[in-house]
Amino acid sequence: MTTRDSAPLGSPCWADLWTSDVEGSRRFYSDLFGWEAQEPSPEFGGYFMFTRDGVPVAGGMGDMGDMPADNTWKIYLNTDDIDRTVKAAEAASGQVIVPAMPVADLGTQAVLTDPTGAVVGVWQPGTFPGFTVLDIQGAPTWSELFTRDFSTAVDFYTSVFHWDAKIEGDTDEFRYSTMRNPDGEGELAGVMDASAFLPEGQPAHWSIYWHTNDTDATIGILKGLGGSVVAEAQDTPYGRLATVADPAGAVFKLRTPPA
Repeated sequence: MTTRDSAPLGSPCWADLWTSDVEGSRRFYSDLFGWEAQEPSPEFGGYFMFTRDGVPVAGGMGDMGDMPADNTWKIYLNTDDIDRTVKAAEAASGQVIVPAMPVADLGTQAVLTDPTGAVVGVWQPGTFPGFTVLDIQGAPTWSELFTRDFSTAVDFYTSVFHWDAKIEGDTDEFRYSTMRNPDGEGELAGVMDASAFLPEGQPAHWSIYWHTNDTDATIGILKGLGGSVVAEAQDTPYGRLATVADPAGAVFKLRTPPA
């Protein structure tokens, strides 16, 4: 288990679910991971928190004004100057979907599309830092971008979010970069060249991995709750991984780290 007071700059610091079935999703994830679904907040358009042992672990919401819920998990990257980050993203051919906007005293958020088409959020913390517990049952354990334009993606995130990139593989079969904290130790996220296997019509996208002590057992629970398996569990050097979807179609990943 990893605990922290704040996320390293540029790293994934939060995730929320944009779901067309708010009540169904609240039940599903509570039953799957043992999360507690907090009451929706009228002040924030019905946004609600999932907590684990009283600690916020994810957010959730339905339709927000002109933005229909598209049944996806969204990743947010940490910044200490959101205006500068948004300007840097635009200069690097990113596009702004939601301009920087304050969320009470919690922080300021924006939503962008990177030059390869992936949607990513940006969060400048105020009183709310985002994830404070990682790598334990039901908590986040990794975040990863699948893209058809690997080099453009790596250039964008290193320039806009000031990551250090380490190429882990550079072949047509496995082209992958881990993004590292330039001000300290540790891997922050990954970027995968998915040009060979992303289905036609599926855009580049970020994924979140949730830690589970037993991927196969969690899949069994998920199926019983009406979820589905997108990619079967397999052993890898990074643990036992699977790609799954909730009953509304939101895709996420499961990871049991290697022993």
